[in-house]
Amino acid sequence: MKTAPIFSDNMVLQRRSNIRVFGTCSGGEKRITVSIPELRVSADAVIAHGRWEAVLPALPEYDCCSLVVACGAIQKVFSNVAIGEVWLAGGQSNMEYELRNDKHGADELRDCARENVRYYYTPKCAMLGDELAAAEAASRWEPASETGSVAWSAVGWYFAKELSRALGCTVGVIGCNWGGTSASAWVPREVLAENAKLRPYLNDYDRAVAGKSDEQMIAEYDEYTAYQAEWDKRIAACYAEEPDISWADAQAKCGVNRYPGPMGIKNPMRPCGLYETMVSRVCPYTVKGVLWYQGESDDHRPCTYYDLMSALIRCWREKWHSDGLAFLIVQLPMFRYKEDPDFKHWAYIREAQERLFRTVKNTGLAVALDCGEFNNIHPVDKSAVGHRLYLQAMSEVYSLMDRAETMPPMLGTFEVRHGDTMVVCLDNPSRGLSGNDNCRDGFELAGADGVYSPADSVEIFGNQIHIRCAQVKRPHYVRFKWTNYAEVGLFGSNGIPVAPFRTDDFPMEDRK
Repeated sequence: MKTAPIFSDNMVLQRRSNIRVFGTCSGGEKRITVSIPELRVSADAVIAHGRWEAVLPALPEYDCCSLVVACGAIQKVFSNVAIGEVWLAGGQSNMEYELRNDKHGADELRDCARENVRYYYTPKCAMLGDELAAAEAASRWEPASETGSVAWSAVGWYFAKELSRALGCTVGVIGCNWGGTSASAWVPREVLAENAKLRPYLNDYDRAVAGKSDEQMIAEYDEYTAYQAEWDKRIAACYAEEPDISWADAQAKCGVNRYPGPMGIKNPMRPCGLYETMVSRVCPYTVKGVLWYQGESDDHRPCTYYDLMSALIRCWREKWHSDGLAFLIVQLPMFRYKEDPDFKHWAYIREAQERLFRTVKNTGLAVALDCGEFNNIHPVDKSAVGHRLYLQAMSEVYSLMDRAETMPPMLGTFEVRHGDTMVVCLDNPSRGLSGNDNCRDGFELAGADGVYSPADSVEIFGNQIHIRCAQVKRPHYVRFKWTNYAEVGLFGSNGIPVAPFRTDDFPMEDRK
């Protein structure tokens, strides 16, 4: 009888919810019992097909107790267990971004042991096997410490620190993320196979591996890994010597960047792979919700992102046995590489993320438009993102704050007045709008032909914005910050930027 690796000393169990405790067994076990002696609760496990699972009743917050798993004469005791709030930090590199690399990371780490926050880092392995088994055996929950918290998700840290202070209980974060990954990596194959819009993710992979044996795929990926490790050294030295060198010239000098490598069973970017090696290893550990910062690696298919994320949320809620599992989504910030044209594909990802918030229950939207950096896909200050996720949790999950404090101004209604003026009314403006020198930038109007031109007159009256453009005499459509990157200057009085929007429904391939 074994417990799943996520159960360890120092773990945080979710308060006020049924607590699932689970693991594997040989099949000969007759009875497995889980208990928390200090709170006088226990439950017998259901044993079937080499797995066992027990469900403890909902409990209030508790600072330090033990969890005991017993099977006959075998007893496993986990110590320093807290009962509080548990959140999973999922997504790609901006969620993975480590606290030690954050702009304020050194200061945060110096004082972090004072905070009532703990962390479990889901082992990162691309394949099931001995490497993953060894990594899981070494994994454990850790309290915050100056040296032990360096690799924690910076976003997860800022969120958890603020939440713990507000709720007065321990907050645990499960880091379950991997840089560069599409959302398609985090769902099982059937989720993609059953939806025609999502099947291209599988079709691309299946074509790439057609006719290859497992051994061949592994050998190809190992060769790529060795090549890329040397390339990374060359490119780092190149940029150190010539910081402003162009990407094309850098590759000409250092060789071609082959990332993300050949598709196959060892490539962590493959569809469905990380669901198998990461998500399924921690599920269904009871959590309050999911913090999700991802979308950058799906910008090649922005028009299917809503379907992909809707399917992921449905799948995870089913696997966690929680229809109400909260999903707090970070809307992508402004970003563009200096050598790239403005494809506007991130605008469509942002739109899909807002649509998820508007249409899928128990979701939140942390608008982070102002948290990006030009030419840097990994902004170094994650504090604002963590704070905005915290605000979403406080209003959308815990109902402890009013939306006037936590929500961005968002498109409400719009109409044309006097033939030439588009009037936009924003929802959630709090006490009005505020801005800097760029506050009137980013508005565009289009006529019936759908051709947009920048506005040359923008007037703000409370939550109303009056927009005119000399080139568009009779406006039909308006959009705001419909771009991959621009300076952000218009905010609600709560400091959260106005969310980007458009009023047309032109397909991306028809309107750039």
